Amino acid sequence: MKHALVTAAGQGLGAAIAEHLSSRGYAIFSHYHTSVPRAGIPLQADFTTAEGRISVIDRVREETDRLDVLVNNLGVYSEDRSLPEIDLSEFEDTLALTLTSAFHLTQLSLDLLGQGSRIINIGDSACDRIEARAIATPYHIAKIGLNVLTRSYAKVLTSRGITVNMISPGFLENSIGEPLAPIPAGRPGFFADLIPAVDFLLSEEAGYISGTNLVVSGGWNLG
Repeated sequence: MKHALVTAAGQGLGAAIAEHLSSRGYAIFSHYHTSVPRAGIPLQADFTTAEGRISVIDRVREETDRLDVLVNNLGVYSEDRSLPEIDLSEFEDTLALTLTSAFHLTQLSLDLLGQGSRIINIGDSACDRIEARAIATPYHIAKIGLNVLTRSYAKVLTSRGITVNMISPGFLENSIGEPLAPIPAGRPGFFADLIPAVDFLLSEEAGYISGTNLVVSGGWNLG
């Protein structure tokens, strides 16, 4: 049986991914903080701390010596406050949850990942653009950093048979507020719209793809 760890799997996109992988026969480790997951083995932890991240990987290691899929889905969007209104703790927590956790979990999982394992990081449809972001600044900094981290881990790990890629959604069904521009597809993205991208990156046919950012945004936020 294949094993997958999905972070922030208690609700939203993380829950949708965890439930889908469970339906495909994966044994799921579902990380959560407050919202208890419906699929897999629930692993509660606060990922603002190194101890929380270590505890989850230790728990995974108790169940298996092989991790086939790691989905770093956790991300925290700052409320619509401008940069001067964001306090230091919020800035640091956003970076820790959205970027540092992906770096650290991947590092902690290296002895569990092997030939054929897949890492998928969940980005943002604008994470390939460096531009001023006066609103939700730490979130956008973290997602741009996650894009760099994805490409960097891909350069290091692909020779070991581990692919590292990113899926970047646009404005989703649970996104905060309203889109700042019309969505060409005519609607917000549904969680189900992201699932085919997950399946593709986990497929044998995608075994040569590593370090890419697959944008799934319905044509929205393309600059």
